[in-house]
Amino acid sequence: MLKIITLILAAMWLLVLMMAGLLFQQGQASQAAGQGPKNKIAAMEPDSAVWGAYFPKQYATLVQTAYNDTRTEFGGSEPFSHLEDDPRLLTLFAGYGFSIEYNDDRGHWNAVLDVQSIDRLTPTTPGTCYSCKSSNNPQLWDELGMATFDAMLFTELGESIDHPIGCANCHDADTLELIVTNPALETALAAQGLDWRTFSQQEMRTVVCANCHVEYYFAGTGKYLTFPWVNGRDIEDIAAYYQANGFVDWTHPESGTKMIKMQHPDFEMFSNNSTHYNAGVACADCHMPYVKTDGMRFSTHDVKSPLLNAQAACSGCHKNVDRVVAQVSIIQNHVHDTMLAAEDALVDAINAIEAAALAGGDAALIDEARTLHREAQLRWDFVAAENSMGFHNPEYALKTLAKATDLARQAQIKAVEALP
Repeated sequence: MLKIITLILAAMWLLVLMMAGLLFQQGQASQAAGQGPKNKIAAMEPDSAVWGAYFPKQYATLVQTAYNDTRTEFGGSEPFSHLEDDPRLLTLFAGYGFSIEYNDDRGHWNAVLDVQSIDRLTPTTPGTCYSCKSSNNPQLWDELGMATFDAMLFTELGESIDHPIGCANCHDADTLELIVTNPALETALAAQGLDWRTFSQQEMRTVVCANCHVEYYFAGTGKYLTFPWVNGRDIEDIAAYYQANGFVDWTHPESGTKMIKMQHPDFEMFSNNSTHYNAGVACADCHMPYVKTDGMRFSTHDVKSPLLNAQAACSGCHKNVDRVVAQVSIIQNHVHDTMLAAEDALVDAINAIEAAALAGGDAALIDEARTLHREAQLRWDFVAAENSMGFHNPEYALKTLAKATDLARQAQIKAVEALP
């Protein structure tokens, strides 16, 4: 009996040693794969290289965004000039900075460099323009408060900005969970009765993108970053919000219309009952697909157009990736053609309003034409400024452009009626 007990104890001890060895090997492999201690990273650490010491594969792919310079049919990562591609924009944005320079955006790693070198900067450019450009932001918002951050001049705040978009913009340093870091997003969600802390991991793989990829404006003299979502995120809700609060980005010098420039409402476009959104697909599923390197599966942080990585981005759901890419091209070309038709209508409206004003036409009718011009252009720009050429939500994009064209033609007709 004693011999049996001894054998049992020996076997149990051997099992314990084997398990300990296995756990040690797993721990070593985990750290080698970049899954090391999580609590070594300071809260809101702005330097992504510090995170990269524990997550080298994710960091290496993030750095790769510095070298993405490939253009797709309607976007990509090449900083081409939209003004050269489409001269109509010179008329549509006349009197505004986007008529001086309007380049396509590059990858996340170039965000600070690019915003600091654009020709649209002026001595009075507010610090708010850094809101979506740097991983320094969460720490600065925490230390300064958002109101102080936004009220600073761009040049003044720039002295504290030395890191591009990175880990701290989306992750909690302690738990590594996806989080909302932009106070403007938290405020906008709360206004809709939403708390991001209750969202699922899959939902957060879209919501964190809304830290930046949204429509916004600078409110008041303090240039406070604000998302116009009080009435909802649909373009009609946003248009009604701006109409009610009287916000103006600039006055068009040719038509005399008080205008609004849309930013990049990718989240609003995608989340408005699009096919992919309703199917539970997240932004990261396509723009940051899972990849496998050295036996480790992780979400690539080489954020770019899925068309530049279609096999990884699409094959998780679609068997025939080539067919999907072809469908994307068909949809985008259809949206692009419709967008150009809206632009033609807008140019005609601007010219007609200018002619009526110069001729001393009926002031009331000219004002009506200007209101129609404003409403038409902000809807066109809602699609034009969005980064998918309509693919994030084709039906919604086409519907919005159709209304933009209709309103622009109404503005043109009203201006003609105003002629003496």
